[in-house]
Amino acid sequence: MTRPPAMDIPLALARYRTADGVRLGLVSHDRIRPITAAELGAPTLNDFLSQPLNWGRLRDQVAVESDEWMPLSSVSLAAPVEPRQVVQAGANYREHVIDLVVAHRSPDDERSEDEARAWAADMMDERARTGTPYFFVGAPESVVGDEDPLVLPGYSQKHDWELELAVVIGRRAFRATRETAMEHVGGYTISNDITTRDLVFLKEMTELGTDWYRSKNAPGFLPTGPLLVPPFAAPDPSDMRLELRLNGELMQDASPADLLFDIPALIVAASATSPLLPGDLLLTGSPAGNGASRGRLLRAGDVMESTITGLGTQIVRCIDEPEGWQGASRP
Repeated sequence: MTRPPAMDIPLALARYRTADGVRLGLVSHDRIRPITAAELGAPTLNDFLSQPLNWGRLRDQVAVESDEWMPLSSVSLAAPVEPRQVVQAGANYREHVIDLVVAHRSPDDERSEDEARAWAADMMDERARTGTPYFFVGAPESVVGDEDPLVLPGYSQKHDWELELAVVIGRRAFRATRETAMEHVGGYTISNDITTRDLVFLKEMTELGTDWYRSKNAPGFLPTGPLLVPPFAAPDPSDMRLELRLNGELMQDASPADLLFDIPALIVAASATSPLLPGDLLLTGSPAGNGASRGRLLRAGDVMESTITGLGTQIVRCIDEPEGWQGASRP
């Protein structure tokens, strides 16, 4: 894969494939080198993330000359994280929800498109004022690197893209407060929350609502990475820009400044029920511009290029399900 260089990222971590398995690497701009547990100050990546001060020890490592430095473009990257939990915020970008309400209107809904949009807009504004975040849980097994092709399961032709800013949890969070919430952020990365649209809503018993398990957790449905960027090396999330291009055409273009519930609010709400653990992914939601609202869903041969300011660029290529395919396995 031809990967754009991470020229604007002075410090990050990545996981890359070698003949002996997946290794952790230190990234600086357009180069990468293996990093040892001694240099990391912890036996595993998640142990490293549990101690926020550990990132500081890596600042000096990027200046160390070593013949182990390699071009970032010369290695095959795996997902940069190994989450035990994936917590996903849904309906968290105002325009995205409005688009989905219109796209999924019932055939017997007599409202015009403008009336449906106005109703959804009022609902979102009220939710931002008085409501709480909406979460569901994803399968860690669906997390893969962007080097893995996205296999489009043959049981549907309605697979969609959802670019998201992903928060990687650092220090364990349980019943965090808004004042302390950002102390639990271990870093940021890029995720594309692939969704099979015709499996979202149950048809045989609508009272049960949505089926996020079947619609979002096929093998490889959460390409993540390429890099794990520490908070101090990334822009403030409100200054980030999320852009997803499909075959070169801009589809999603938004800022986390438009979130209904910001990152501290998400951490507070998610950790109120169950602890968030070091290395876990907290997805913040996807902005408007998905295929369901455009009448154009994913097909074999499609290439998605997703960029978030300061976090690099993720490139995902779609293929049809091969005959006899047994599913991907997260490295």
